[in-house]
Amino acid sequence: MSEQTTTKTGWLNRVRQGLNRSSSRLSQGLTDLFTKRKLDDAALEDLEELLITADLGVATAARVAALLAKSRFDQEVSAEEVKGALADEIALVLEPVALPLRPDPANKPHVVLVVGVNGSGKTTTIGKLAKSFRDQGLSVTLAAGDTFRAAAVEQLKIWGERTGCPVIAREQGADPAGLAFDALKEARARRDDLLLIDTAGRLQNKADLMAELHKIIRVLKKQDPAVPHDVLLVLDATVGQNAHSQVEIFKDITAVTGLVVTKLDGTARGGVLVALAEKFKLPVHAIGVGEGIDDLRPFEAQSFARSLLGLD
Repeated sequence: MSEQTTTKTGWLNRVRQGLNRSSSRLSQGLTDLFTKRKLDDAALEDLEELLITADLGVATAARVAALLAKSRFDQEVSAEEVKGALADEIALVLEPVALPLRPDPANKPHVVLVVGVNGSGKTTTIGKLAKSFRDQGLSVTLAAGDTFRAAAVEQLKIWGERTGCPVIAREQGADPAGLAFDALKEARARRDDLLLIDTAGRLQNKADLMAELHKIIRVLKKQDPAVPHDVLLVLDATVGQNAHSQVEIFKDITAVTGLVVTKLDGTARGGVLVALAEKFKLPVHAIGVGEGIDDLRPFEAQSFARSLLGLD
């Protein structure tokens, strides 16, 4: 077995283990529901309810129930059959959004603004993305734009050291827009491939956050009207349905172009990713299932769907 295959198998196992809490809940629910039972109206109603409580979303739940009703109505159906049909349906929802983040080599640098609420894993995600792109041979600069939290700046500096990336930082309380402007200037002068900009995520006052992010974008555009090329929203899977309102808020504030979903190993609510894909159709660039430097990887629809149902 090649090293690449071994690495991929190891990652898939981590995804499966990470999603264990989500899959146990869903799998057990389906087993309880479909042990020696016909697929009648009552069973379909119970199935929809179970899928909605598993955070899969109303649209997905209704579609899966309708799909099963069409082919198996009034027949006895096993939990395994339902799991298989559900995994296939989930994969169909996820396939169109499973798109890795690909910096455009024509941009020097390709600018990615990283947004999200405090505690969602933004700074760690930036560090892990930096590692991934450095491994691909790209030059990466990090900008510590969350100037309000000294811890966020320090954390980014540590990631800079670990990944061999320059970090542009200022004293605590400095103007984030000015810092972003300087970071872009330096990254352009070096002809870097990628600039990843961290931002504050204080949602307590949405108006302040909105003004701050708007100012960062406005100031960046003074140097290059095309930037940021991507706006990445980092979501913590443990918040479940609250992830929907976070997407809504950040879509209001700025043109979010893609998602990263973290902490899938710490929740029974992994199904929320399916509902987000169904509702917002935003690319899911990567998922995180652990604290390690390599625990953030491109999102794969098929393996995620099967892992979510506890299938090999």
